[in-house]
Amino acid sequence: QALLTESGGGLVQSGGSLSLSCTASARIVNIYTMAWFRQAPGKDREFVGSVSRNGRSVYADFAKGRFTLSRDNTRSDMWYLQMNNLRPEDTADYYCAADPGDVRRNPPQAAYWGSGTQVTVSS
Repeated sequence: QALLTESGGGLVQSGGSLSLSCTASARIVNIYTMAWFRQAPGKDREFVGSVSRNGRSVYADFAKGRFTLSRDNTRSDMWYLQMNNLRPEDTADYYCAADPGDVRRNPPQAAYWGSGTQVTVSS
């Protein structure tokens, strides 16, 4: 059983929206930071954004104003990535990540990773 499971990827037209979800296994306890990363074909994995248990959120420049991370209000084991105004360059595999402390953005480091969900944005 995967420790983190993403869902919600798919194909969308440029300018459209997608919402990704991440669910943590019950085997993971004490998550402090929940994050999303992405990896486009032929490129390195890059940080998208994170939200910590104290509510502090951080975004990559390309995500500011278009992407929103949020935690589930009733479940501590779920978080989301709402992506609006998507562009073809947002096409990538998106990975959720979690850590009992802070995640590292570059190079990407986190205690737990999902297996990824594919997002394709057509022009």
